[in-house]
Amino acid sequence: MIIVNAQQIKKYHAANLVLDGVMLQLQTGEKVGLIGRNGSGKSTLLRLISGHERVDEGMLTIKKGLRIGYLPQIPAEFEKMNVYKVLAYGYRELMVTKQEMLVIEQQMSSSGTADNPELMEALLKAYAVVQERFERSGGYEMDTAIDQVASGLQIDRSNDERMFGSLSGGEKTRIVLASQLVVRPDLLLLDEPTNHLDLKGIEWLEQFLQRYDGACIIVSHDRYFLDAIGTKMIELEDGEAYTYLTNYSGYMKEKEERVLQQFAQFQEQQKVMKKMKETIRQLEDWGRVGGNEKFFKRAASIRKALERMEAVKRPVLEQKTADFDLSPLDRSGRKVITFEGLTKKFGTQVILNGAEGSLLYGEKVVLLGDNGSGKTTLFNLLLGSFEADAGEVERGARVEIGYLAQQEPVSDNKLTVLEYFQTEGSLEEGEARNVLAKYLFFGADVFKPLQMLSGGEWSRLRLAVLVRRKPNLLLLDEPTNHLDMASREALEEALEDYPGTVLAISHDRYFINRLAKSVWELKQGKIAKYLGNYDDFKGKSEERLSQESKSVSGASRMTEGKTFATGRQQQGAKGTERSDLARTNERRREQLELEIAVLEAELSRADEDLHHLDLMGDTHQLEARWHEREKGQLQLDHLLELWMELSS
Repeated sequence: MIIVNAQQIKKYHAANLVLDGVMLQLQTGEKVGLIGRNGSGKSTLLRLISGHERVDEGMLTIKKGLRIGYLPQIPAEFEKMNVYKVLAYGYRELMVTKQEMLVIEQQMSSSGTADNPELMEALLKAYAVVQERFERSGGYEMDTAIDQVASGLQIDRSNDERMFGSLSGGEKTRIVLASQLVVRPDLLLLDEPTNHLDLKGIEWLEQFLQRYDGACIIVSHDRYFLDAIGTKMIELEDGEAYTYLTNYSGYMKEKEERVLQQFAQFQEQQKVMKKMKETIRQLEDWGRVGGNEKFFKRAASIRKALERMEAVKRPVLEQKTADFDLSPLDRSGRKVITFEGLTKKFGTQVILNGAEGSLLYGEKVVLLGDNGSGKTTLFNLLLGSFEADAGEVERGARVEIGYLAQQEPVSDNKLTVLEYFQTEGSLEEGEARNVLAKYLFFGADVFKPLQMLSGGEWSRLRLAVLVRRKPNLLLLDEPTNHLDMASREALEEALEDYPGTVLAISHDRYFINRLAKSVWELKQGKIAKYLGNYDDFKGKSEERLSQESKSVSGASRMTEGKTFATGRQQQGAKGTERSDLARTNERRREQLELEIAVLEAELSRADEDLHHLDLMGDTHQLEARWHEREKGQLQLDHLLELWMELSS
């Protein structure tokens, strides 16, 4: 069923035409990736679909009664709410009903009501009506839904009573995202949902959306995420929308084919038009020379045909991208940086606990870890910004470090792009403007105050300064954040060709797969190393967890087996003194012990599965697995009763 239908819609921002005849359709349950360069109109289209803005021309039809989940910006009212109220924002009507129930409960528990049977009866009837409405609307599942989503997005529920306005930007973003997911609307409009999530959070969100029954339109620069979720890609380019019935990787192939085909059509049409123009000129020349009117009529007829011809737009074969010309001024020694036994505490919290690692010249390593695991702290220790509580950091010969922080505040908001770059790059105005043009700062853009820059523009400018310094060791903290896809790919190409050493923190799995030759995982203060890219790391880490689980399970069974074997040996010494019935009971008891051990192991695995399913928020599988565990527990209780009877 079509739930969104756009036909030839146009939208202006002042005199600027942002959307020019966009056409698209969205079906029930579709997962659509909305892609395009920064400023192409993606957010504008989301605001139109959500009803926050109206189209200027064309027709946009939304299915009647469609529940849409979208917050284009954090509402001002959130700042005065506590975290729990923001998480439950989609349940506003239910919260009012819940409050009504609490008021009636307080009235019923008051001393005066107990002595007034008629009033108590009236309150009980009113309570029953309100409670039935609360239950019918899913009130008793509300907190469960909030718990599941908050757990998956790693939102600390101990902060429920904390004021939303006191949180960091990243915490606010995760909580606002959770407030939309918990109510499960018919259509989710998500604008960069993976920002401020670590890998665990991103993977949980992927699984959530893959199981989600509703439709989604997702604006994202996370190509790996779009590959995992998307069933359709819609690209906004030059105000128009192009639809591809595939994921992101498929879109890349199909777009290349479409552009090449369009260019061939454009060239063919240009040949035809050129021939028609030559014919018109020739006919008019003949008409003037011979004074024959029929030549002019024929020329006019061809001119009308030429005017009626719909021109094929010339496709852009190569979009303008930033030119990250990474080349070190000098190479470092073979050993670039080595650290051993690094320990760092903040108060009583241990961040790093004996971390070790080393980088050789030319290596490209990506550092992974949960939010708060200490990745940025490690960078600060390597830079010398922090002093370690224990351990050593040793730099090699001729090492020149270039550092890109994930977030860097602007020192002087009044500076323009040009003034900032001139100062940081020690350049004259003319040369500075030439270099800035390579990073897509053209014309009047160089006079923008820094405070007016978008996140992507600020990242490009900082990268331009970093490249200018020509370091041979790059420490990059989330370098692709805020960059559009074209800029990400340009940066990846530059880093692939970069001869120096790279250590990057990133949750961009597409970036990791393309760049990394080795992955470091920072966990519980220590570093585990894996050869290969993200997919290699994922496979090896899952294999290691599986082996550890089997090892623990095997050790447990061996211990149980030894216990049983020891018992059997002791009992065998007295076997000649026992009756046939006693020996039968003994064998039965041993068999029960083995069955009990197997069941206990299965229940342990079930508990792990339940915890995992709870984190993912999969209520159907969670309920099914819980019933399986209950059956197993009943069977175990029965076997234990039999064992106790035989042992008495």
